[in-house]
Amino acid sequence: MAHLLGAEALHLEYPTKVVFDSVTLGVSEGDRIGIVGRNGDGKSSLLAMLARRLEPRSGRVTVRGGVTMGVLDQGDTLEDSLTIRATVVGDMPEHEWAGDARVRDVLAGLLADLDWDAPVALLSGGQRRRVALARLLAGDWDVLALDEPTNHLDVEAIAWLAEHLKRRWPAHAGALLVVTHDRWFLDEVCTVTWEVHDRVVEPFEGGYAAYILQRVERDRQAAATEARRQNLARKELAWLRRGAPARTSKPRFRIEAANALIADVPEIRDPVQLRSLAVSRLGKDVVDLLGVSVAYDEREVLHDVEWRIAPGERTGVLGVNGAGKSTLLGLVAGTVQPTEGRVKRGKTVKVATLTQRLDELEEHLDEPVRTVIGRLRTSYTIGAGSRAQELTPGQLLERLGFSSAQLSTPVRDLSGGQKRRLQLLLILLDQPNVLILDEPTNDLDTDMLAAMEDLLDSWPGTLLVVSHDRYFLERVTDQQYAILGGHLRHLPGGVDEYLRLRALQEKAGAAESAASKTPDQKPQTTLSGAELRAAEKELASL
Repeated sequence: MAHLLGAEALHLEYPTKVVFDSVTLGVSEGDRIGIVGRNGDGKSSLLAMLARRLEPRSGRVTVRGGVTMGVLDQGDTLEDSLTIRATVVGDMPEHEWAGDARVRDVLAGLLADLDWDAPVALLSGGQRRRVALARLLAGDWDVLALDEPTNHLDVEAIAWLAEHLKRRWPAHAGALLVVTHDRWFLDEVCTVTWEVHDRVVEPFEGGYAAYILQRVERDRQAAATEARRQNLARKELAWLRRGAPARTSKPRFRIEAANALIADVPEIRDPVQLRSLAVSRLGKDVVDLLGVSVAYDEREVLHDVEWRIAPGERTGVLGVNGAGKSTLLGLVAGTVQPTEGRVKRGKTVKVATLTQRLDELEEHLDEPVRTVIGRLRTSYTIGAGSRAQELTPGQLLERLGFSSAQLSTPVRDLSGGQKRRLQLLLILLDQPNVLILDEPTNDLDTDMLAAMEDLLDSWPGTLLVVSHDRYFLERVTDQQYAILGGHLRHLPGGVDEYLRLRALQEKAGAAESAASKTPDQKPQTTLSGAELRAAEKELASL
């Protein structure tokens, strides 16, 4: 495969830290490279150096003549004064971009629900991210560098992006570099993984699952110098091998080696034991939503929802932005009252919510971490039965990636990811028996996500999760529900079933729209007769 760009002996340092020391890398045609590592270890800096937007202290980046490179930054670089049309295609004549199959695919996949002539200034954060992606993907690049492309995207948009990139960059047709904490996306798209750690960049073959396997082998050969990290990785490998429904048909690592490494790893969770503990803490009644409807300004968000939440239930909730996910969780938490129907709550229920706003930390910003956690409890028990383990708050913080020195750091000086982990710990130390997680993966790297999942595995209560991180959702929950058209629907087939239902819903909506615009003509649609009947039947049932 032809060489596209390379880095030779890169050295990067700041006044207080050496980030890279003599790093040499190469990118060839057909490479789809995922870049992972802890926050602050230099993933975005590496991408910026390869894109020649950041000069290394020494060393050089070489690019083959004629190779073009497109870059998606983490920051928002859109011009508020422009329309969506002007942002994405500029002054290109309509017949040119409308005749380009790639541009049409991008517009249909990312911007189908947006007004093409709307000003960018009126868009939400998620919409702006989609417009920025569309602008980049509409261009013709040999190398594409994406820094956290899934930020602010929902499950559907992430699935579309993965498919688009796989179609667009097959072997021998350019290369892709992507920094992301979305492990499902890494496993779905990438053929090579670069781990950034300790001033070096270490390459691994394959996507996220293969990377985890090779990292476990590496750590084992290093005589368990990172025992805690190795155990987390082995547990995550056991999940990848046994538990992830989306991966059972396409394992991407050596099965025999994986089985040997996880032979003595216990099941990820003991559901019977956790459910028994949950019943003892909660009783048999948790929260029942009985014929509940909620309307705002005469617009009904939820209609006739019937949901009986069981003790120990671990449920993920899916839905597009504005579908009513926050309203549903508010009903469970008691912060939203139904317009119709009633909410029945068990007498011993104690609900806690991990919000996106870090509210729990506001009054403690000037206090050291040690002081904040010391007020709540002196110990915390994780696991049950023979696996039960009693830890101090400090030991819990260590499991979540805090060093002993950081215990004396004021809360306001913590990074976004550290604040997120401290917020979760404060909630768990308060011992709720119903835990609601609203987009809990923000600001966390892959190692910290694994640590959070490990902690939640031993939490004996009812868990409700809303997240666009598909991997996290499948990893910590045992079942999924979706809000579709104001109704709550169980998804026996998980996220894949949700994406299928949403596609049917979109097709049925498009067919109805075409019929309403041309009442005297047979609606023109890309669906066959059988597909159209199936879509109409699905819409009617919804």
